[in-house]
Amino acid sequence: VQLQASGGGLVQAGGSLRLSCAASGSIFSINVMGWYRQAPRKGRELVASISYGASTYYADSVKGRFTISRDNAKNTVYLQMINLEPEDTAVYYCSADMSTAGSFYREYWGQGTQVTVSS
Repeated sequence: VQLQASGGGLVQAGGSLRLSCAASGSIFSINVMGWYRQAPRKGRELVASISYGASTYYADSVKGRFTISRDNAKNTVYLQMINLEPEDTAVYYCSADMSTAGSFYREYWGQGTQVTVSS
C-alpha cells in the first residue's frame, strides 16, 4: 500500500498549482485524506483534510485560496492552490487513513512534493 504524490513545482507569487495523491495497493477503505506541509525550520502542519463524505477542513492561512477534493473511485485526493504566496513554500505531504488487507485503519503518508513560490 502506498501513496504517490505529484504536482509540485516552482511558481511565481499569485500563481496556481494542483497537487494529486493516489493511493494504491490492497485497500479496503479510505476514511480521511489530507495534505500537510513542512517549511524549512518549521514543524509539519495540517493544510486541509477531507472525509469520505466530503466534509472539509482548512487551515486559516489557506482558506479561500486552497481547495481540497477527492475521487473515491480513484482513491485520489487533490489540492488546488491559487493565489500562492511565498509563505506557502514547503514540502507538501499527503496522508490517508486507510484499512488494508494487512491492518485496520491507520495513517499512511506519501513521499512529499516540493512547492516553491517565488516573490
